[in-house]
Amino acid sequence: MSLPATRVAVGHLDPWFVAFGRAVGAAMLAGGCLWLTGAPRPTRAQWARLAVVALGVVAGFPLFTSLALIDGTSAHGAVVVALLPAITAVFAVLRAGERPPVRFWLAGGAGLVAVLTFLVASGTVSGSATRTDLYLLVAIALCGLGYAEGGVLARDLGGARTICWALLVALPVTVPITLVAAAANPPQGPAVAWVAFAYLTVVSMFLGFFAWYAGLARGGIARIGQLQLAQPVLTLLWSALLLGETVGASAIAAAAVVLTCVVLTQRSRQAPRPADASLAR
Repeated sequence: MSLPATRVAVGHLDPWFVAFGRAVGAAMLAGGCLWLTGAPRPTRAQWARLAVVALGVVAGFPLFTSLALIDGTSAHGAVVVALLPAITAVFAVLRAGERPPVRFWLAGGAGLVAVLTFLVASGTVSGSATRTDLYLLVAIALCGLGYAEGGVLARDLGGARTICWALLVALPVTVPITLVAAAANPPQGPAVAWVAFAYLTVVSMFLGFFAWYAGLARGGIARIGQLQLAQPVLTLLWSALLLGETVGASAIAAAAVVLTCVVLTQRSRQAPRPADASLAR
């Protein structure tokens, strides 16, 4: 529901406020969580990785999806964001030293082809990408990096502490931008906009990462990351039910193919990672 909620929120609130304000709210929850659990402070090396996580999932992805959904629909965004599993797998190899088997790449590649086919059919890559598409592509690249770094960190810190510390690391950036955005465009909107904003703050930016990073750490970043291929199906469903958006036949076909690819990637088994303990630090 993240993309539909973002679409609702930016329909009434400043996109910069939506992107960074939700991070500030989630950081307040994160600080309480870390204090109540008595979490130890990360090491120097972990702080550096947490900064990358913050860049990717706390700032980058929320900002560029918010900007994209000012004009674009969440249904279209959902299918474009289906590129994210492939990007996450690449970063899993580059940053986490994972070595998925050939069968994994074939299944993931099939899902990627389905997405690209949809983009061609919808005119997205017919010669010039729109500003919305460019925003989504930047969001995908940053998010994939943040997922890979967070998955590595979660092996030591756990999923909850990884996102909590990342939210706190980002505060020197998220707080000033939120205040400036609120001053420039005072946040005013109907109740539905604030409900969407609250969902983005509590679920998308905070609680959802507890399970997500824990899953990436336990099951492998590349392999578990492919579960995101199911996101277009769910987002298209919510976009139609909650926003009344029209879901075309090409989008449904692409979603069905990528969902099949999810099953195939989860049936693959990752080759053992190099025996290098430093990868988890």
